[in-house]
Amino acid sequence: MKALLLEQQGTPARVQEIDAARLPEGDVTVQVAWSGLNYKDALAITGKGKIVRNFPMVPGIDFAGTVRESRDSRFRAGQQVVLTGWGVGENHWGGLAEQARVKADWLVALPPTLEARQSMIIGTAGLTAMLCVMALEEGGVTPESGEVLVTGASGGVGSTAVALLAQLGYQVTAVSGRTSTHDYLRELGASHILPRETFFEAARPLESQRWAGAIDTVGDRLLASVLAQMNYNGVVAACGLAGGYLLPTTVMPFILRNVRLQGIDSVRAPLHRRQTAWERLASILPARFYQQAATEIDLEAVPEAATALMENRITGRTLVRIGG
Repeated sequence: MKALLLEQQGTPARVQEIDAARLPEGDVTVQVAWSGLNYKDALAITGKGKIVRNFPMVPGIDFAGTVRESRDSRFRAGQQVVLTGWGVGENHWGGLAEQARVKADWLVALPPTLEARQSMIIGTAGLTAMLCVMALEEGGVTPESGEVLVTGASGGVGSTAVALLAQLGYQVTAVSGRTSTHDYLRELGASHILPRETFFEAARPLESQRWAGAIDTVGDRLLASVLAQMNYNGVVAACGLAGGYLLPTTVMPFILRNVRLQGIDSVRAPLHRRQTAWERLASILPARFYQQAATEIDLEAVPEAATALMENRITGRTLVRIGG
């Protein structure tokens, strides 16, 4: 089978022909049709982050395809499945290969209305976005509550969050560092767009109330600024740290405005939560989303695309054609 293989830390990833017998242990073997290029994948492939601990490793933290063999009664040969998270592509061989062998507990059966290619346009980023939207809903944020802010809006999580919120009737303000993405974000449903620099100045403990809800993919000072601007009873779903892992804030938004900061983990989210999220993604996202939000590449182009992603030169989701 063909796979993108990382031999050891610091050496370039390259596509190789390898024996499928080298696949790790697992209950289900999947013929991979589509995978994606995520931030974690780019860190691993470029060697800019210590994402991979065990070598050799096939990166790719998500994939979709067809079951080839299964030792678990929940899955049968020919069934369409999707996988995101669970350390795949980091501790266990991932989706940037023609086959993958994984634990059955890690797989979700694709909703019947969703194709494998569409599921990878959504990918880990889209699943994370849906979990963030669900957190806002569960916190009581409705379209009538007021504006919802999405940071890092031109990335995979942010762009899907903008599309989901707009489809659900929310008024969405997107934050982006690139003016070249503004038309793209408006097509996804953003009502307003703010430059990233707006949030870079050190925030006071409390600023004027602006946002009923927020989905943050950046962290650090930007998240601190957002928290200071939240409405009373506002909810922030935090799912990323592209700007850093620190949070230079105070308790003031939480104790004086009843603001909730909800962390979102998509790596080990329980199966029932994943299934609900995938079913909602299949029903909410409009057909145009699948044309607007994805760039398609072959497996051989992944290393170059990983570099471009690390240099902030990619907008939206990068879809990797394996056998689709």
